[in-house]
Amino acid sequence: MITAAINILIYTVIFFLVGMYKPKWALFFMKKPDRFMVMVFSVVFFMIAATLFGEGERRKKLEENPVSIVNDNSVPVANPKIKPEKSKE
Repeated sequence: MITAAINILIYTVIFFLVGMYKPKWALFFMKKPDRFMVMVFSVVFFMIAATLFGEGERRKKLEENPVSIVNDNSVPVANPKIKPEKSKE
């Protein structure tokens, strides 16, 4: 997952540089591409890469150090006995 994030980041930088130089090359499918759209796409791709990298780091850390769900330091809580109310008929 981390490798995919780094690849997306590299492609994002290349897309940004090419798009800032010639927006028509990067956004060939648009009729009138501009540099603002290149910047918007680049920011979105960067956020995707950063999220993917963070998730990969989190999963790698969990694989190295698994966290147990059972908490041995928990304090037992008494369940109160609820008495049903008597109906007044």
